[in-house]
Amino acid sequence: MAEPSVPGTPGERLHHPQLKTLVDTARFHAEHRPQVPAVVCENRSLTYAHLHRESNRIAHAIRAAGAAPGARVAYLGKESEHYYEILFGCAKSETVLVPINWRLTVPEVSHILQDSGSELLFLEEEFAPVLDRLPAAPPKTVVRLGTADGFDAWKAEHPDTAPASSVTPDTPVAQLYTSGTTGLPKGVVLAHRSFFAIRDALASEQLDWIDWRAGDVALVGIPGFHVGGLWWATQNFNAGVTTVAMRAFAPRDAVDLIRDNGITTACVVPAMLRMMLAEPGVKPHDFTTLRKIVYGGSPISEALLEESLAMFGSEFAQIYGLTETGNTAVCLPPADHIPGHPRMKAAGHPYPGVRSKVIDGDGEELPSGTVGEICLATPAHMVEYWGLPDKTAETLVDGWIHTGDAGYVDEDGYIFIQDRIKDAILVAGENVYPAEIENVLERHPDVAEAVIVGAPDERWGESVHAFIVPAAGQEPSARDLHRFLVDRLAAFKLPAAYEFIDHVPRNPSGKILRRELRDRFWSDSDRKVN
Repeated sequence: MAEPSVPGTPGERLHHPQLKTLVDTARFHAEHRPQVPAVVCENRSLTYAHLHRESNRIAHAIRAAGAAPGARVAYLGKESEHYYEILFGCAKSETVLVPINWRLTVPEVSHILQDSGSELLFLEEEFAPVLDRLPAAPPKTVVRLGTADGFDAWKAEHPDTAPASSVTPDTPVAQLYTSGTTGLPKGVVLAHRSFFAIRDALASEQLDWIDWRAGDVALVGIPGFHVGGLWWATQNFNAGVTTVAMRAFAPRDAVDLIRDNGITTACVVPAMLRMMLAEPGVKPHDFTTLRKIVYGGSPISEALLEESLAMFGSEFAQIYGLTETGNTAVCLPPADHIPGHPRMKAAGHPYPGVRSKVIDGDGEELPSGTVGEICLATPAHMVEYWGLPDKTAETLVDGWIHTGDAGYVDEDGYIFIQDRIKDAILVAGENVYPAEIENVLERHPDVAEAVIVGAPDERWGESVHAFIVPAAGQEPSARDLHRFLVDRLAAFKLPAAYEFIDHVPRNPSGKILRRELRDRFWSDSDRKVN
């Protein structure tokens, strides 16, 4: 079992307003709670003192490798204490961490490495075959984790003293890749402020929608290459509590970790809750220490909420936001989690200091209750899309993030999501864009056209459905197309079903009527997200 996280009064709310960057965080907690576990992973424990010292070594080593401030540093691996050492090492060396989704295929990984211009790659040995198959040259420095002469030897040559640093809240620290409407993932650049702004906003109004308390032990269920996982982990570090990191989410392991480590808070997606509830022999006694579950990525159904309340016995808070908003900008607080209450259909209410508006196609603000595109102004918003100034200008307009989600704001300020303007499909919390899959499918010689839409899925929230127009004289099978895609797209992007059609519906100007195909699956729903 993990040791108590923070000395002091059990249950005392934790907020350290003087911390403004991750560099501050590492130094402060190493001084004030050096022996408290910062990270627990697979029965290995890393204290705050150790995290500070080792990330100092990494920062010196990154600079010695020739990476100047602003250079990109990639990480390809699963969750571990080393991932967080590297995160803080990047922060202290003023470089930018580029965490890569380890479920991606070789071409997808290659795109991120090339687009980011990463000069250094931290690579878990499990993924070494990816490096050997890259179509382009890998970063000039590759540090392997899990080999005798790899990561530990690489950093051991350097001092554990803090390097000189000129980091500010506006210094970029992470670059996360999201699928794009044009088919190629975009790098969303986030500064240190993205990981502090919401914490400070909640504290400013003494709100406990999401909170951290002395004695907390927090489970990270969402992977660190996802903004939700990275944000949640940094919030735990900023508070000085213990983070229990899963190498990869598995429901049985999650149940065991919660019970055996005395987990008090967890961040998950609803599909993870459903999988834990389905585990044989699971019982309320396994979750007696849980006080709060934070979930996001998709709404929770009323049936799943009722079952979760009965089993987990904790408070629930729903968070909504985008990578571009620095993760959460809106929260549905625990007090609103009442089965059957109309607010359970809301994404939530903006945090203090976060503004919302709904606009029409001409950019004009709409009155409450009118559906349009939701825009959010948050101090945690992204710096930019890396290398894409035009795309940045389209999404970040005068401080407002245009979300691409359609919805309305009620008279009390609660935001209700009704549909998606940008056609994104949300599969177990992962954004999947049709254009990316369509572009690959249409490279198959037997495919004339492909149209991808999202369909409701009881387990994953939504699933990918492919409409295929075969090339003249050809009869491709679902199996053929699946085999073609499997080496080109990550597994979560693969269609769950293929449907062969004679033609793609279009309007008089030739634009695909994607909505007409999609509405076949959503016609009985009051909102077209799941």
